[in-house]
Amino acid sequence: MEEENKVTAPVAEEKPAENRGYEPHGSASAPRPGDRKDGSHRGRPSERRGGRGGFRREGDDLLERVVAINRVSKTVQGGKHVRFSALAVVGDGKGSYGYALAKSGEVPDAIKKALEKARKSMYKIDIVKGDTLAHDVEGKFGSTKVVLKPSNPGTGVVAGGPVRAILELAGVKNVVSKVYGSRAPINVIRATDAGLRALKSYDKIMVLRGKKTEEEIRARKANKAPVAPKGDK
Repeated sequence: MEEENKVTAPVAEEKPAENRGYEPHGSASAPRPGDRKDGSHRGRPSERRGGRGGFRREGDDLLERVVAINRVSKTVQGGKHVRFSALAVVGDGKGSYGYALAKSGEVPDAIKKALEKARKSMYKIDIVKGDTLAHDVEGKFGSTKVVLKPSNPGTGVVAGGPVRAILELAGVKNVVSKVYGSRAPINVIRATDAGLRALKSYDKIMVLRGKKTEEEIRARKANKAPVAPKGDK
């Protein structure tokens, strides 16, 4: 008798897989964010992007590093407009480096924009024997001053986060640095860049002192150029 008195709840008919669409977060059919009823886990566009160390292009040998990410907001009529700024540095480890600051509504987008901008503004420095700088140099930007001094092999990069990032990606392996004034990452990066751009090579100093001419330097470099091996006759 008890079995006859039980009332069975109506079972909802399941829709075919081809008619299923995107389900919002929290629904029973979409347990994970971005899941769809058809079983694909592609996720939302913001969930498909890489993390801090991503965005390496195919066939690109540049090293990438994210120095700082900051959350910025602007108060407008109706509320606050929140965005994210990313400071990134790229380099090839052979004397070339670049940096950029970019903003976007999503953190991955800000990182990607910063890396793309950094690739478009590369600068080349001369690294002398021992993987160090040619001479002492100071870079200033605003209230920030960065002092860079060459060091003996085996010393390593004695520097803070922003200075270390730009020196390591540029290929400098032995240097000692000190930061005075403001410690804001973007100011430290710009002061370091100003110091690296103030470096002078041996040939440039000889020309400035009038001991050699540019024609003599070009001729000396042409004589040192490696000669291509001749093919078998």
